[in-house]
Amino acid sequence: MIKIYYLKNMFSKSCIQLLEVVLSSNQHIIIHKISLGEAILDIDDNPETENKLLKLFKKCGFELVKDSDDKIVERTKQAAIELIFYSYNTNSLIRNSEYISQKLQLPYEKIAKLFKKKTKTTLEKFIIALKIEKAKEMLVSNEFSVSEIAYMLDYSSVHYLSNQFKKTTGITISDFKKNPTKYRVAIEDLIN
Repeated sequence: MIKIYYLKNMFSKSCIQLLEVVLSSNQHIIIHKISLGEAILDIDDNPETENKLLKLFKKCGFELVKDSDDKIVERTKQAAIELIFYSYNTNSLIRNSEYISQKLQLPYEKIAKLFKKKTKTTLEKFIIALKIEKAKEMLVSNEFSVSEIAYMLDYSSVHYLSNQFKKTTGITISDFKKNPTKYRVAIEDLIN
C-alpha cells in the first residue's frame, strides 16, 4: 500500500539520506520518494509494520504531521529552506512570496496568516533568520566576499545585510568571523 508521510523536523539533505539508509534496510518498506518533509513509501498493509515505521521516524528525530494546517506550516518551512539554502541566487530572480505560494499552490496571504498562528512568528522573520544563517554558513566557508553574499541573498547592499545581521544576531559580521562556532544556530532551533 503506497502512503505519503508528512514529517516534521526534516530540513536538510542529510535528513533525506538518513531516512533512505534507515528505511532501505527494512524489507517490508519500499521507498518511492523521499524529499524534504515527505516520504512516499510502499509498506505492508500490516499495523505492526506501520508501528515499526513510526518508531523509525521518531528514532531519526522526525515526527509525523497529521493536521492539515500543520502540514501547510511544515511545507512552508521546507519551501523557505529550499529557497534560501539550496537555490543559489534564485532568491533574486523570484520573490519569496511568489516562490512559496507557487510551491504550496496556495495564496501567500493564507500561508503567512497560518504560519503566524501556528509558529507565533511571521513568515518574513523566519525567512530573515534563514538568510542570516545562510550568510553565516557562507562567511565560514570563506568562498565569498560579504558583497557577494549580500548579492546572493538578495540584499540591496552590504550595509543592509550588515544591519540585518546585527539586528538579528546582536553581533557584527566582524565579531562573528572571530568566533563563528559560538554564534551558529541549527535550522531545527530556528523553527521549533
